[in-house]
Amino acid sequence: MKKIYKLAAVITVTIIGFSANAQESETTFSLGVTSDQFFGVAPSVAMEYKFSEKVGASVYGIFWGAGTAGAWGNWTEFGGGVNWYLAEGITLNPNLGFTFGNLLSKGAADGQLGGIAGDGIVPNLFFNVDIPNFESEIYAGYYAPLRDKAPEDGSTLAYLHYWVNAGYKVSDAFSFGAHFEHLKRTKDDVGGELDYFQWLGPYVQFNAGKFGSFVRLSAGPEVKNGLQAKDSFYKLSTGFSF
Repeated sequence: MKKIYKLAAVITVTIIGFSANAQESETTFSLGVTSDQFFGVAPSVAMEYKFSEKVGASVYGIFWGAGTAGAWGNWTEFGGGVNWYLAEGITLNPNLGFTFGNLLSKGAADGQLGGIAGDGIVPNLFFNVDIPNFESEIYAGYYAPLRDKAPEDGSTLAYLHYWVNAGYKVSDAFSFGAHFEHLKRTKDDVGGELDYFQWLGPYVQFNAGKFGSFVRLSAGPEVKNGLQAKDSFYKLSTGFSF
């Protein structure tokens, strides 16, 4: 329970700090929804309190349980970090997140009914480029167990999830490029390491200036799958911000 109290303290102090420093700052809110073959539907939300032209504080949440992660104790992720504005259209956003559910701490041993607070910890970062004629996003996150509640014949689990995409902006309304994504289990004392998937393929994106809204479809061949090989992948994303 001590770890849970520490987790609650970190979240509380973070929220208080944001509230105290962001009252006069520019605030933005973003809503996104992604659907793919592995995670299913995963809505997400994010807020940023911009303190200056160079730095802002961010908080985010991912509702993984809307898709297949419902079987992992209605898996949920929440965290926050700092968004650095390195240059015009270039940002670096490191975060520290926490998961709630049973995937990491229990190895999903007891399904939907086994979710707990403080399931895992997620250091992660985004690197984004959005300049005339070019766009790119790099994400990397490491999902590690925060508690050990695995059964005697089971194991806690850890994962590395990352993706890279880059594209050409034909206009403000349309862009296209390539997307690579990889999910790997890095810790399992019973089953060992496993490449869940590696995806590589093109994407097309349609943008609307109002509310920064967009729709993106990525699809192409599946390079590797350690579970059940498929000949292709598809991923649909949409969102807006204001």
